[in-house]
Amino acid sequence: MLAGQNYICGRSLATVTFLALKLGRPLFLEGEAGTGKTEIAKAIAAALGRRLIRLQCYEGLDAASAVYEWNFAAQMVAIRAAEATGTGAESLRTDLFGPEYLIERPLLQAMRPQDGGAPVLLIDEIDRTDEPFEAFLLEALGDFQVTIPELGTIKAPEPPIVILTSNRTREVHDALKRRCLYHWVDYPTFARETEILQARVPEAAAGLSREVVAFVQRLRGEDLFKRPGVAETIDWAKCLLALDVIALSPEVIADTLGAILKYQDDIARLQGSEAKRLLDDAKKALETA
Repeated sequence: MLAGQNYICGRSLATVTFLALKLGRPLFLEGEAGTGKTEIAKAIAAALGRRLIRLQCYEGLDAASAVYEWNFAAQMVAIRAAEATGTGAESLRTDLFGPEYLIERPLLQAMRPQDGGAPVLLIDEIDRTDEPFEAFLLEALGDFQVTIPELGTIKAPEPPIVILTSNRTREVHDALKRRCLYHWVDYPTFARETEILQARVPEAAAGLSREVVAFVQRLRGEDLFKRPGVAETIDWAKCLLALDVIALSPEVIADTLGAILKYQDDIARLQGSEAKRLLDDAKKALETA
């Protein structure tokens, strides 16, 4: 199913994904940035024909921002209109806090029935939030319901398919992990990353794809501030194709480092003879593979 969406993964990740779908359990994916954690949620949604609802986490995210908010501007207009027409206060209070003025955020949207079945809820980079929000998620994901004081409790008629991701910038509480099936998404092997690149950038020649993967894998062994992920491998291959490159050279690498490295200190490390050394090592590894 995943391969049909050009998502190439190992048996262990495919198995835990199958179990999460079969048992209706949230799936917690942890690993370095750029290893395909977010992409698996997109692949599942596309394969099953479900709606993908994404909650992008950030520092300071609270339950209200993730669940709902009231359209205050529209409420103020309604109040002014009611004052002009002499509408009763009790009737106005009921109308102001009705569905018409409710702005649904990702968690509430995921509790609503959807055409085609329960949606895929992606809670992306949960490690960027703080502990109070994690505590809120324990209840929301435990019972698949949220409470709005003005409207009451809203429970999902069919639990959404939940994918949580973390880049491990901090440890997520064990209580949240216990409610999920867990998998560490590591950097792929040479063979698998080559297969991924061929699936995502099929127009790239096989020889160039192998050189790109070999160089990136060699680069990950260096002491870098941020090692390139699979996403950077794909971006780099596309950049090389745009430049009509048929084989890697130190000059080409120097010109396109911004596609795979995102910090100046890391780019500076590969200036001069360093890029040539890594490329020579990568080519030797290909010869002996």
